Amino acid sequence: MNSSGPRRTLTDPFGRTVKSLRMSITNRCNLNCIYCHNEGDQGSTGEMPLETIVNIVRAAAGFGVDRLKISGGEPLIREDLEEIISALPSLRDVSLTTNGTLLKGRAGALKEAGLDRVNISLDTLDPGKFRMITNCKRNILPNVLEGIDEAVTAGLTPVKINMVLLKNINEAEIGEMLEFTKGYKGNVILQLIELMDFRGAAPYHVDADLVEEKLLQHATDVTTRTMHHRKKYIINGAEVEFVRPVDNTEFCANCNRLRVTADGKLKPCLLVNNNLVDVSNASPAELPGLLQLAVSKRVPFYNRNTCGQEK
Repeated sequence: MNSSGPRRTLTDPFGRTVKSLRMSITNRCNLNCIYCHNEGDQGSTGEMPLETIVNIVRAAAGFGVDRLKISGGEPLIREDLEEIISALPSLRDVSLTTNGTLLKGRAGALKEAGLDRVNISLDTLDPGKFRMITNCKRNILPNVLEGIDEAVTAGLTPVKINMVLLKNINEAEIGEMLEFTKGYKGNVILQLIELMDFRGAAPYHVDADLVEEKLLQHATDVTTRTMHHRKKYIINGAEVEFVRPVDNTEFCANCNRLRVTADGKLKPCLLVNNNLVDVSNASPAELPGLLQLAVSKRVPFYNRNTCGQEK
């Protein structure tokens, strides 16, 4: 007879159980994209040491959290990234979000360390537009493309290409990007991302409903993901998803993710900054209680009556 009882979970007051961490391990980045929201982090500095990162993930895993997405800034700026991944407890899925410029030459080592897959930001295949979007004077688009190739070869699949849609810049390139991903024969998936207005980027916002209508018109098959009830479209053999985080009640209602800032604060919601819980100096014994405290502060952002709109 099992006397250990039911496993503890991190379930918020709205019945949403946290199963995933999204952890920024640095605010540093080698690009300066026109739409970057820096994970909703408002100017914090500092980076967690390896030990703190691992302790937080281990404490969360004790509550059944089995997915980790590592982000930045640009996480590949940290030279100890492979060491961090190797030191993590066993999880069902460990992924990385990167701009891909520094991925070449490290994809194999990351896979060996325990990384499962990567999301790579790529908004355009046009070198001129790429320089404009990223505010980078050098043509480093080839670095990203080579990084994608290496990630596929290393088995960090499915590689997900994150394409933020920008009005009058890249909104006409969806078809071209679909053809690009199709060439990887199912190992690369396109994710179209609705722009979030964090840096005065509202003029670049596209009509999300119109984008979905066009995807539906061209799709030969449509399925719905459990997480966020997000639709997957199959178009000419390529897979594409449209991520709509803006004023999306389903996105909030089905959110199972807790964020961690680069300087060690638990962030219950991307869009709220007045309810963070500092764990940067917490001991392993203190972390479970602080995780529970952070999750108790989780309120769906769309619930405007009870959740502040501070950004």
